[in-house]
Amino acid sequence: MMSLLVTGSIGIDSVQTPFGVSENCLGGSAIYFSIAASYFTPVRFIGVIGSDCPFDLAEIFAGRDVDLSGLEVRQLSKTFRWKGSYHNTMNEALTENVELNVLAETPPAVPEKFRDSDYIFLANTMPMLQLELLDQIDKPKFVAADTMNCWIQGHLPDLKKLLERINCLVINEDEARMLAMDDNLVTAADKIGQMGPEVVIIKKGHAGSMVSTSVGEKFVLPAYPASMVKDPTGAGDSFAGALMGYLAKSDKTDFETLRRAVAYGTIAASFTISDFSLNGIASISLDDISERLEYIRKITTF
Repeated sequence: MMSLLVTGSIGIDSVQTPFGVSENCLGGSAIYFSIAASYFTPVRFIGVIGSDCPFDLAEIFAGRDVDLSGLEVRQLSKTFRWKGSYHNTMNEALTENVELNVLAETPPAVPEKFRDSDYIFLANTMPMLQLELLDQIDKPKFVAADTMNCWIQGHLPDLKKLLERINCLVINEDEARMLAMDDNLVTAADKIGQMGPEVVIIKKGHAGSMVSTSVGEKFVLPAYPASMVKDPTGAGDSFAGALMGYLAKSDKTDFETLRRAVAYGTIAASFTISDFSLNGIASISLDDISERLEYIRKITTF
């Protein structure tokens, strides 16, 4: 079992879906990622909040092996806030308001005891900040990152520098098309792979996910057939958390291990979407995850 480090956002979210409203709830990429990853391996957490944050993260992660030594509280700053809504198929969020606050400031430093981390996940933030954090890690074994459309459009040179230094990019289908400038996801994945990462994982929402490697391997897995989708917020981050948690636990990144890791990520996402905020992903056990894994294995085998 290897060390797993995540850096990403901690947010105060307000979300509206056809199933209700969740005001001022805990969110952020690093939060969802860490909850999901903690079912598999210890997590080293790096993030920053302002003095206005109403949540006690030590209490949120109580009973989980999540080291909060990298959490920074800035007394004169405000916590990142996001407000969004989902409609119709709920496959994509409509962002109504964003207050970057601490995310627009200098990123938190990597504690000395975290610098020997083996597996790294750079959750979605400005590529330049992702590079700054990566520069503080000694010799990582496997680095994965997430990104989004605004960085592809406005920070492409920095993003391309990042892609040259990571092993895996996790990205959604619209972003993959934008980055590769290709509407076909198969060729888009290949083009992104030529930019640096040997593994490209494309998230397709309710259509599942696709894995593509630089040596031509492909794997496609449908989403778990969920009967209840209340709030998709954080599903992609939970997917990445379980994915990286399983890889760190296994300490292997061969194609077969990647396939199983993607399956675990798919299951974690299915729990996240079942309720608002962290209620879905935080209220389960590893046995629950294993039960759904066996089910999806059964229905995808022929």
